[in-house]
Amino acid sequence: MTEILDKSAVSCMQSFVDELVQQATDAGMIVNCRKTKEILFGSILKDPPLCITLSGTPVEQVATFKLLGVHVTNELKWLQYVDAISSKVSSRLHFLKQLKRSGAGPEDLLYFYVIAIRPVLEYACPAWHSSLTAA
Repeated sequence: MTEILDKSAVSCMQSFVDELVQQATDAGMIVNCRKTKEILFGSILKDPPLCITLSGTPVEQVATFKLLGVHVTNELKWLQYVDAISSKVSSRLHFLKQLKRSGAGPEDLLYFYVIAIRPVLEYACPAWHSSLTAA
């Protein structure tokens, strides 16, 4: 759920959450309180919204979370995600180097790159690539 507030506005998120829980219950589903997180984007408010509860359990406020494999921060910076994919790609590049040393042909090396390295580099890039700086 998303709620956009002016600095002086009052949050209605608790009523939205209560309605969501009721709809889930009516559909025979259970909302997992431990997996539910709250993140606030934008400038820090003098009076932050009250803690949201989900079926009586407080929802954890976080500064960063992983959504479908992409690390999202409350500042909408991508450094944490870029670090994660850089680390993952680095280990796969090392394996590619080992394949080359063992005598794998160019076609095999390209195949490994296409199936094991390139997807990691390109995953969710429409969401984050325009925010990257030269650094």
